Amino acid sequence: MAGMRWTVLDSPIGEFSVATDDAAVCGAHFGRVTSAADRPGDALAGRAVAELRAYFAGELTGFTVPVAAPRGSEFERAVWQEMTRIPYGETLTYGEVARRVGDPGAARAVGVACNRNPVPVIVPCHRIVGAGGKLVGFGGGLPRKVTLLELEAGVALRRAWS
Repeated sequence: MAGMRWTVLDSPIGEFSVATDDAAVCGAHFGRVTSAADRPGDALAGRAVAELRAYFAGELTGFTVPVAAPRGSEFERAVWQEMTRIPYGETLTYGEVARRVGDPGAARAVGVACNRNPVPVIVPCHRIVGAGGKLVGFGGGLPRKVTLLELEAGVALRRAWS
């Protein structure tokens, strides 16, 4: 995508790269993107990094940066939109998401859409789990998924009990 700029930040799940264009966050990647600059990006990149740092610190439960997926089928975009509706600290199964997007038999296709999510963490594919709450599949690896879910669960519990 022309005009995409990558910025890298350190996080509890390792280096995390975020891409912005002139209007939105348009990508994220676990690890360092080789084309990422070692300098701060534009104002939007700074805002995205600040929100990600606040999220990882347990201070932010909802992202406000604009997000635009540079690719994806109609079904994938519907799944990604549904992901953003899963409340912080909660999970849904692949089957539940399939039902919510109008295709109850498409649990596996939801898994594929999760894997193709261009903006993980900000678009929270980590909140989707297997039947019965089983932790299955995650593009960043299951240890990262566990870390993200534990972070959110801990923050949600502290807020509920305070």
